[in-house]
Amino acid sequence: MDTYNISSIDKMEQSNMLNVETHLVIESSFHGFKSTIVQRREKRGFAAIALVNPKNPANIGGVLRASGCYNAAMVVIAGARPIRLAQLATDTAKAWRHLPHVLVEDVFDVIPYNCVPIAVDLLPDAKPLTKYIHPERAFYIFGAEDATLGKAITDKCRDKIYIPTIGCMNLAAAVNVVLYDRLSKQRNG
Repeated sequence: MDTYNISSIDKMEQSNMLNVETHLVIESSFHGFKSTIVQRREKRGFAAIALVNPKNPANIGGVLRASGCYNAAMVVIAGARPIRLAQLATDTAKAWRHLPHVLVEDVFDVIPYNCVPIAVDLLPDAKPLTKYIHPERAFYIFGAEDATLGKAITDKCRDKIYIPTIGCMNLAAAVNVVLYDRLSKQRNG
């Protein structure tokens, strides 16, 4: 008889533990849903990436991958250097298949309506990325690995920013840093 009572108590404890676990799962599911709603509300606008005459195909693949990871709206590639997007080994996610990309002569030919053009370059009048407040609709323009953007482009940009580093960054790394900074500030600000 005592054995029966002990097993009944054990069954009740197990049942209570199950109810607690079920409650935690439901609660975490609710919080997940709630955070999804908040995330959608915070994530307004879009970011587009423009590359001016990129030199290294590996960096283009890295930029496409970063753009896919950080949900960029599109990638614009301008310049005379030949590009075969489907053959970029660094685009392991094959973002070129899922992310709009446009090949143009001039990046300003396809800038989205009411979008802020932002030159990302080491310029004397540029603002450090750490102090930059990203606009809702941003068109980030990056230069080639072996050149700066040039006055013809930077004069058309409302904002100019730079990533405070000791030396020049790899193009794909720079795109990653800017997009991460944007995402981080959107969530925290």
